[in-house]
Amino acid sequence: MTRYRIRAALVCAALLAACEKNAVQVLPTAETIPGGRVKFFNFGVNAPGVNFYANNMKMTAILSGTGQEATTGVAYGGAGNGGVYLAIVPGAYTLTGRIAATVDKDLPVATIATTLDDGKYYSYYMSGFYNTTTKTVDAFVLEDPLSVQSQPINYGLAYVRFVHAISNASPLTLYARNTVLLDTTAVGAAVTYKGAGTFTALPAGVYDLFARYTDSTTNKIARTGVSFLGGRMYTVGARGDITIVSTTATNRPFLDNTANR
Repeated sequence: MTRYRIRAALVCAALLAACEKNAVQVLPTAETIPGGRVKFFNFGVNAPGVNFYANNMKMTAILSGTGQEATTGVAYGGAGNGGVYLAIVPGAYTLTGRIAATVDKDLPVATIATTLDDGKYYSYYMSGFYNTTTKTVDAFVLEDPLSVQSQPINYGLAYVRFVHAISNASPLTLYARNTVLLDTTAVGAAVTYKGAGTFTALPAGVYDLFARYTDSTTNKIARTGVSFLGGRMYTVGARGDITIVSTTATNRPFLDNTANR
């Protein structure tokens, strides 16, 4: 399934490149798909919509109804290319999120240098708070250790990990409460900002999720009715402003659930 998604993503990206006269990404054929994998998230509070780049190679863009690239880009809370991993030649890269709008078009707002190794999976996160004066926002890259793929798939279990992308929050521990079994499991240990926990096996099912500070029994973030399918791997990412108490504000603390596999 992952192979077909990657091929579909390459085809879509190729169509975008053909539509835009200044597109810079040159894609390989499906028979020569490179061995690196990376996905992109815009979790920067108040950040503009962006397109994501690896060096000068455009990795994500959004096609508009006119057949041209949209100027909206990947908005806050979104994932590039629908959260699917994109193939990339292994090596050292400067990964950036660049403004998609007409004003300040292609201005890098989040930049980080990293190395993407062959056969490994990575996630790039814009995070923290957008600075409207410097037009910058935090960013970090995490390896997504999907080694369980080499093991026989247990369709009775899902594997879940927690990523902390809230810059004004203390270390958080994610808990998952099975809505049928009514038991609660800590999804790894406490995680600091820009960090990730380990993948934790959970019985496949529907869960209520909540994140707490290590010295508290109060939920700082909560989300109900999250489904984890057997044989799949998921990353639950915390984003937003931890001080917001509104349950509807765009920048409220939120638990984002994205499938890795």
